[in-house]
Amino acid sequence: MTEEELRPTTEKAVIIGAGPCGLSAALELQKVGIEPLLIEKNAVVHSIYQYPTYLQFFSTAELLEIGGIPFTSVNEKPSRREALQYYRDVALRSNLRIRAYETATAIVPIEGGSFRVETVDRFGRTASVTARNVIVATGYFDHPNMLGIPGEQLPKVSHFFQEAHPYTGMKIAIIGGNNSAVDAAMELLRVGADITVVYRGEDYSPSIKPWVRPLFEGNVNRGKIRMIFSSRIVRIDAESVTVQPNEANSEPYTIDNDFVLAMTGFRPERTLLTDAGAIVDADTTVPSFNPATMETNVPGLFIAGVIAAGREANEIFIESGRHHGTLIAKRIAEVNAIT
Repeated sequence: MTEEELRPTTEKAVIIGAGPCGLSAALELQKVGIEPLLIEKNAVVHSIYQYPTYLQFFSTAELLEIGGIPFTSVNEKPSRREALQYYRDVALRSNLRIRAYETATAIVPIEGGSFRVETVDRFGRTASVTARNVIVATGYFDHPNMLGIPGEQLPKVSHFFQEAHPYTGMKIAIIGGNNSAVDAAMELLRVGADITVVYRGEDYSPSIKPWVRPLFEGNVNRGKIRMIFSSRIVRIDAESVTVQPNEANSEPYTIDNDFVLAMTGFRPERTLLTDAGAIVDADTTVPSFNPATMETNVPGLFIAGVIAAGREANEIFIESGRHHGTLIAKRIAEVNAIT
């Protein structure tokens, strides 16, 4: 940022998060005559960048479109690479104002019904912007569910899986039994990894994609993937992991290991909302909001995307979260017309 950009500014709307749902909200605001400022702590659609390199979406390209801008793909279901290009092109061609690699640290309600959004950039410089409306579209990929076990902070442990190549021929322990764990295991097979999946459930997760489960089970039955049910990893060491079965009086045991992929999911971050006065359910972590407008209990403070789902992040996808922007833009336009 330049010195000019670091000075306090005033905006009609600030969007925190430049993922697909944040971009969609920006495009819908443009349609009602508002040019929002987007603040993004990483790169545009960083959540999609975090996906496995060769991932293909479950949805068609049409269901991933935002702002009515066509998304064309050579495949029936687009790839991660195609999605990155699509959302990147949408942001550039729509001239969206995005301050990338800048983190929103606080949303402070101020007199008159506006907000002061405080930020810090990657060089540690602080800034603030005043806005009548703030839309929080921060997603949840930055906050993995930690195991809280010894060794979790070792360099060999990752809560993200991007591609299999670095694990060629290595002994890999995967923690978890849902789609992310299963997909990682299937990718690792292709590079000759020695794979052990440790899952606390007693049987295969019902959430596994139905077209993948038979392939995964087949590889387990043939001994190509070692599946350990009703167990958890309780310690990670440099060259091994310790597994504790769930059964009472069972003894822990160790297995040789080079790397650990902890596919334990992610949790949403609610501090920005709660510090601004928004009510968040302590059990579900779902913010209080009007589903017809996406406005929280704090007037002018909105949410968009997966942040509206609380702990059940799988209940909101791009396909549904992209429509939140339409509701938000309509509400802001109505309030502006009244005032």
